[in-house]
Amino acid sequence: MLPTSVMNVDIKKIRVIEDESTIINKIIVGDCLEVMKSIKNDTFDMIFADPPYNMQLQNELYRPNNTKVDAVDDLWDQFDGFEHYDEFSKLWLQEAKRVLKKSGTIWVIGSYHNIFRVGKIMQDMGYWILNDVHWIKSNPMPNFRGVRFTNATETLVWAVKDKKVKDYTFNYEEMKTHNQGKQMRNDWYFGLCTGSERLRDEKNIKVHSTQKPLPLLERIILASTKKGDLVLDPFGGTGTTGVAAFKHERNFTMIEQDESYVDWSLKRFKSFQERLRGI
Repeated sequence: MLPTSVMNVDIKKIRVIEDESTIINKIIVGDCLEVMKSIKNDTFDMIFADPPYNMQLQNELYRPNNTKVDAVDDLWDQFDGFEHYDEFSKLWLQEAKRVLKKSGTIWVIGSYHNIFRVGKIMQDMGYWILNDVHWIKSNPMPNFRGVRFTNATETLVWAVKDKKVKDYTFNYEEMKTHNQGKQMRNDWYFGLCTGSERLRDEKNIKVHSTQKPLPLLERIILASTKKGDLVLDPFGGTGTTGVAAFKHERNFTMIEQDESYVDWSLKRFKSFQERLRGI
């Protein structure tokens, strides 16, 4: 059970950063490229980033029964080619590196569409990769056209600011407890976000096309942070990182430019806190 002081934390959205204390357990409405510029150096113990994947979808996709697949076709995932995407990646990764503490770590998740480009950019910037972790989906979307293998994985890059960093947090023994007493490997098996966890609107439409499963973020939080640490998610979406952090007594700052996603995040927190209080 979380302490009462944690259950009663007032989680809000803000638009202006008055000082560093105002960003703790808050969702900042805005573009992460601009918002991060307002945050001082060496602020965060850990960063989790789920940036746009630049899916490059060419056509609509249909199932064999002729129903349309709800693919990722959001405007925030569309870029004018690789050069545009790379420039965007360089800008946010540079700011992320600046606001990350010297002993902090960063996690970046992506698919084959973008993760190799992001990984190269990170290495060019001096980030030192600790692991690539493979999220293996127990329930992946089939390849309906039958022209490729079913894409059943996403990749997480886990890195520090440079190769001199040795005192980063890795809760090795904690991870063993989640793996039957054995060393945790870099192949992680989790299902897609479905059922009651998947946020849907009044028309039963998914609120966010790439909502990540909470257990995946919980493992990341438990592996690479301590209680009381401050975690940043520059692409906050519908709040999964914040919920995972809050659930395990970490603090968070999320940035999200789509205010509808922010409002859904706040609904999640309200519901979560009410369940904790037995309401």
